[in-house]
Amino acid sequence: MTGRRKLDAGIRTLLVLASVVIVIAGLKAAGSFFAPLLLALFIATVSFPITAWLRKHKVPRVLAVIATVLVDFAFLAGVVLIGVALIGELQEKWESKYQVQSTQKLKQAEDWAVDTIVKWSDISEEEARKNVRTYVTEDLTQQLSNIKVEDIVDLGTNVVGRVTAFLGAAFIVVLFTVFMLTEARMFGRRLSLIAEARGPNFERMLFAGKDIQRFLGIKTIVSLTTGFLAGFLCWAAGLDFFILWGILAWGLNYIPVMGSIVAGIPPTILALVLTGWPSAVAVGVGYIAINAFLGNFVEPMMMGRRFGLSTLVVIVSVMFWGWVWGPVGMFLAVPIMMMLKVFLENSYEFRWIAVAISKEKRESGDDEQELKEAVEAADGANLPEGAAPEGGASR
Repeated sequence: MTGRRKLDAGIRTLLVLASVVIVIAGLKAAGSFFAPLLLALFIATVSFPITAWLRKHKVPRVLAVIATVLVDFAFLAGVVLIGVALIGELQEKWESKYQVQSTQKLKQAEDWAVDTIVKWSDISEEEARKNVRTYVTEDLTQQLSNIKVEDIVDLGTNVVGRVTAFLGAAFIVVLFTVFMLTEARMFGRRLSLIAEARGPNFERMLFAGKDIQRFLGIKTIVSLTTGFLAGFLCWAAGLDFFILWGILAWGLNYIPVMGSIVAGIPPTILALVLTGWPSAVAVGVGYIAINAFLGNFVEPMMMGRRFGLSTLVVIVSVMFWGWVWGPVGMFLAVPIMMMLKVFLENSYEFRWIAVAISKEKRESGDDEQELKEAVEAADGANLPEGAAPEGGASR
């Protein structure tokens, strides 16, 4: 009998693993549908307080939804247009100014490397310069001359096709957002009706939805603050296109760990090219200080322990969702994981997975408080104390 149970458990495990593989393959294949859907959910969740405020002030639902969508996409369209215009100016300055200055800085680095090699070795200056140029300088100079900013941001070719594709995707996102905002108020009642009709009990999802909305709202505020401070830092350092660097820091701040690093690289390089090492170090340290302060102190303080994710889980999720859906997946990786974590925390059967992906191992008292908060959230959905959802095991 024991052997039979072990065999059944092994078969169930294999079936679960096979199902996971099939689901992942389906998500990757259907990315053109799911990515806009989740992006619309993200936008609707962040902007729903605008709709709620308008409804509170007696604005009809249709007008409130339309006004919210117009505010959202006017802001996003403005950011995109400003970014594209600044990228065009950056390309012009790169070809006329920055490329020449980069070559001069490279020549200075070559001279320093040759002097250092001659000082600490027995070879001649001519031989040292030849080696540096062969293995370093000539290759870097060639690469600098081939750099095209438009190619980096993928705007240089097939502009009409890309604009058409962008408008098509934007229309789908707008459509999803409108319907999500329209039916947001009826969502809770619909879940209650499902439970009354003897369907699965989804009422705990209401509490999960409130937590996710709070998380996305806080993340948006922190990202906007990051963009403003980064732009101000670049302006104070005398860098060109400080608005572009602020927009970049705001957008990439939604991609944890890697996003902040990538956002700080271009302005640091620009500071190095224009003014030298001291300014580049100052800009780099400034970016580190901004992200360390907001990411390690302000954001955790606003979110609390319940929203913490393990750093390893965050990095793996960014890489995984980036592989599944590209840049949009990287952008949505943390919101997706937060949705999953909050749903799991409100489940008796799978709460252990939420504990496993939490930020850190806490002291026993904190663990008990964390578990108590999760139980209270679940009990708040009108479940009897100590009871499990229908079809599940008791606690």
